[in-house]
Amino acid sequence: MIGLGLRQLQDALNRKADDVQREFIALSERIDEVGKEILESRDEERKRLREKQATLRLEHQGLAEETNLWRERARAVMQKSGREGLRDYLKELLELGEEMVKPAIEHMVYILDAPEEEIARLQESFEPQKLTPAGRLIERSRTEYDLRGSDPIVRHREAVSFANRPGIAQDDEALAEIEAAMVDPDPLVRELATLTTIQLHRFRVLRIADLDLVHESVQYLARINHLAVIPVLVEILGTPRTGFTSGEEGAVESDNGRSRMVALLRLVEWHTAEAKSAVHGRKFDRDSHIVKAAERALELFPGSWSGPLKGTGSLERAS
Repeated sequence: MIGLGLRQLQDALNRKADDVQREFIALSERIDEVGKEILESRDEERKRLREKQATLRLEHQGLAEETNLWRERARAVMQKSGREGLRDYLKELLELGEEMVKPAIEHMVYILDAPEEEIARLQESFEPQKLTPAGRLIERSRTEYDLRGSDPIVRHREAVSFANRPGIAQDDEALAEIEAAMVDPDPLVRELATLTTIQLHRFRVLRIADLDLVHESVQYLARINHLAVIPVLVEILGTPRTGFTSGEEGAVESDNGRSRMVALLRLVEWHTAEAKSAVHGRKFDRDSHIVKAAERALELFPGSWSGPLKGTGSLERAS
């Protein structure tokens, strides 16, 4: 029971670290905004903005240090030896006066002081939660140091690894669980969930033969507002393949032309250099509809493509 209480306390401390880290991320965005304002401002205004930027950077550094401190406190919970050492540490934590972690600390103190009969009752009432593979991935994104770092490549690598697990991309329940986490309050959980969702749908689009399901996945990818979806749309556009669709008399052999068209049109909306290169490469596609759409897009937008088109809904705020 003590082990369970310690894990719950550790989770509470990590959640506090997550809360501070959200402030850190929000402040990072504000610092970037001020940097852009400096480039567009005049001399007097530029001086004021630089002073403001310096102040924000000091606050930014403080939040980074505070995040690391709460993570260290969470790790230290499992490193205390003996009940007295643990009691002293719990007392130190309580003296911090942090309301977010106070209930977990008090519960741990209660477990240490509770009589054996009460501990037995608590153990009987406890039912360990069984997490699905998707649930474990989301839980790891809340607590693991590597997945909560500043390098998005680590989260992308984890997303690819998860999507390549045997059978996971065909598991509708796992996909739904990951997709649901795309609106999690924690920005790092959201990012890992989004990257994993992209990879799961990519697997479906490129591997399964049911082109109706493929088209649903491509349409879903076209709605995702994250730069990581662009290489996947490029891959879809450049990969003609055959499969089957459902007809009145059963399965009918078909190709993925309509899905590739969705990818092409969305790449035009993303309007990046990578997107333009992919569209340009379709001028000699074997599908005449793709050729015409590519040529028309390049005629309408002959210059450089440097970011999302205006008036394209969610892409207006693409990150």
